[in-house]
Amino acid sequence: MSTDQYRVVFDGSLVPGMSLDSVKSNLAILFNCDVSKVERLFGHGLVDIKRGLSAPDADRYLQALQRAGALAHKEPEAPKGFSLSIAEDIPAQTSVAEDQMDCPKCLHTQGTAPVCRSCGIVIEKYLARQTQQNQTSGQSNSPLQPYAPPQAIVGEPAAEQSELRVFTTEGRIGRLRYLAWSMAWMLAALGLVIVISTVFAASAVFGSILAAAAVVGLLLVSVQIGVQRLHDLGWSGWFMLLYLVPVVGNVLPLVIMLLPGNEGANRFGPPQPPNSRAVKILAALWLLFPVVGFMSALVLPTYR
Repeated sequence: MSTDQYRVVFDGSLVPGMSLDSVKSNLAILFNCDVSKVERLFGHGLVDIKRGLSAPDADRYLQALQRAGALAHKEPEAPKGFSLSIAEDIPAQTSVAEDQMDCPKCLHTQGTAPVCRSCGIVIEKYLARQTQQNQTSGQSNSPLQPYAPPQAIVGEPAAEQSELRVFTTEGRIGRLRYLAWSMAWMLAALGLVIVISTVFAASAVFGSILAAAAVVGLLLVSVQIGVQRLHDLGWSGWFMLLYLVPVVGNVLPLVIMLLPGNEGANRFGPPQPPNSRAVKILAALWLLFPVVGFMSALVLPTYR
């Protein structure tokens, strides 16, 4: 063997900041072999990675191993220990000059350094964080790419439908559900009027207190329902204050009942669930008002 031949040896040392599992995964990809074969590199003292290399080729292997998180070194050729050869030569994209390297994130070419001068990342920490993210995202069945951009799940998947809650200003309701809940509100108000009238006949004081509490409660529920309907349109709940503006306050109820809501999720959440049969029945009761009014207009003059 000529004196210009070198071997790359590895004693199990890792790049600071890299975990053992991450380095094993990176080496398995680099060697194009199973992780079980990479296990033989650790806990056996000095292990030959590659033999019969020239000095530039040995340095190229050392750089590739360092990027994977393994600290190896070269020695003059002297066969020793068992050999684990890389299946193919290191791909051309990892072949760089002896004193240069490519940033694994932005691919900036620079002299060998722990920090990229272009994007400013710490290379070892970047590789470790990328490996951890790939393992967390459950991509164990796909090959790990140590030099690919990191992939992470940002936030949580949005719900397909919102949760219906009447007594709150959060969430959304559509036109039909708004009419149904408004009808339920009116029926409840009618029942409270009957109860308050009965109590008022027995005691004016208790009747007045009950009437005041009923008005406050009904007004609060009405505002909550209206705010949720505005949210379905993508509008802020503060638009309810327009009810206090002359003329505009008379037009706003028609706008709320006629305009369709946003398709899909908006800034107030996902859309409402499909309308139930009870919602459709309560909403249909609104059709009785014009029918009753028309019949009254016909019958009352005749009765008189």
